[in-house]
Amino acid sequence: MVILFQTKPSLLAGAAIVGPLESRSVFRSYFDVVAEDELFQEKTNERGQSRLITDTCQLVMDKAQIKNLDVDYFLSGDLVNQMTPTNFAARELAVSFIGLFSACATSVSSVIIASLLTELGASQLAIAGSSSHHNATERQFRYPVDYGAQKPATAQWTVTAAGYTLVGKYNPEFPYVVAATVGKVVDFNDTDPFHMGGAMAPAAYETITTHLKQRKQKIYDYDMIMTGDLGNIGLKLVKAMLAQDGISNDELKLIRDAGAEYYGEDKSFLAGASGAGCSASVFFSYVLSQFKTGRYKRVLLVATGALLSPLSFQQGESIPCTAHAIEIAMN
Repeated sequence: MVILFQTKPSLLAGAAIVGPLESRSVFRSYFDVVAEDELFQEKTNERGQSRLITDTCQLVMDKAQIKNLDVDYFLSGDLVNQMTPTNFAARELAVSFIGLFSACATSVSSVIIASLLTELGASQLAIAGSSSHHNATERQFRYPVDYGAQKPATAQWTVTAAGYTLVGKYNPEFPYVVAATVGKVVDFNDTDPFHMGGAMAPAAYETITTHLKQRKQKIYDYDMIMTGDLGNIGLKLVKAMLAQDGISNDELKLIRDAGAEYYGEDKSFLAGASGAGCSASVFFSYVLSQFKTGRYKRVLLVATGALLSPLSFQQGESIPCTAHAIEIAMN
């Protein structure tokens, strides 16, 4: 379903903080802070992730020259059980909180809801975004990192990163949300948690084609369509699906993926990056900066999420996936 925003909710500020390993990202120069400590000077990975969230949100507020009392809503989520790091961060921020779980698609689903609240006049300022922490996520979904378990080439690396943006009333000096597509849950019966890109690709295809069709648009109407985080394999699959629809190679070149590009050509990260902080840290740093420089005038950001849990995987269930999209433009 496509939502059109009449009041043009604007993205008034953005910030991204990442872990030490993410210093190897090709987007490093756009990140606000690259931490030296994976734990962010806390005792546990989960506490470290909570600190990562609060520090990133504080940076957003600092950029906008506001305080937490000026923020009406905090919309966020992560990948840890019951979104514990985000819940604890919300306690510190002391802002009306809506916790969201769209897995790695939360970076965009949070902005959609913040934009709806703004459109309704229920919110003047809302912070939206998501985060992930490599060690916390690996321990929950796969193996403790101390085990040194080997992964197949299809696997992706969960980033330690957080990205947040401030959504508010229309301001012509900032990019604004034109439209959004709330994706369906798509399940192609993939059961391999080390093949997330392949599992999520059909959901990304569904959302992109739905958005373009209902908006009566072509890929050429955008400076870029960026997915996240399909990784190298998922990106190739999406392009192959679109090619079957008659999309030209020149158009396909406009489709990029945050996960596929995150670590560049470094094969240590296998099929690329993933995690709820992957697209969030790229969208709300690199992409927003390109609007500021005038390079981009209109982009489509499509965040993908694998909606599995450790329990569903252990029970042999398939991996249902979703993808949400926001169309952003600037006058």
